[in-house]
Amino acid sequence: MARSSNVTRRGFITSVMAFAGSIMGVVVGLPIIGYLISPALNGAKTDAWVPVGKLDNYPPNVPTQFSFTRTKVNGWEKTVNSYSVYVLRGDGDKIKVLSTVCTHLGCRVSYSKDSDTYACPCHDARFSREGVVLSGPPPRPMDQYETKMDNGTLFIRVLAS
Repeated sequence: MARSSNVTRRGFITSVMAFAGSIMGVVVGLPIIGYLISPALNGAKTDAWVPVGKLDNYPPNVPTQFSFTRTKVNGWEKTVNSYSVYVLRGDGDKIKVLSTVCTHLGCRVSYSKDSDTYACPCHDARFSREGVVLSGPPPRPMDQYETKMDNGTLFIRVLAS
């Protein structure tokens, strides 16, 4: 009788063990690899609607400051950013929500009731109650947020940065 292959017992055992070890490595390794790369594959949200509160909380024709935080997760890095806006409720359904960031160099503006203007402390810029540049170096009016009303609650659209 002629032998068709020259596989030794040692070679057969080595091949079977290598195959079994490879299968076990794949079974254990794939979930680990998936866990490690999944945060990088998750897409970040581009924007969100943030509730600012009931419209009745904001007196008409008086800019009222509202502050909130947003958490951004990028992979394993978690960042909490603080935001602040001025809500200006006009007559009827007129609502304007302005950023507190100066459009010149990004300093924080503050509202002065005495002068009825927003003032930037960095370069003495001034904005009207509606956010229009009155004086100083800002290249454009204050940034305005998109708004919507839902069941009496005011929401602003915050873009991810």
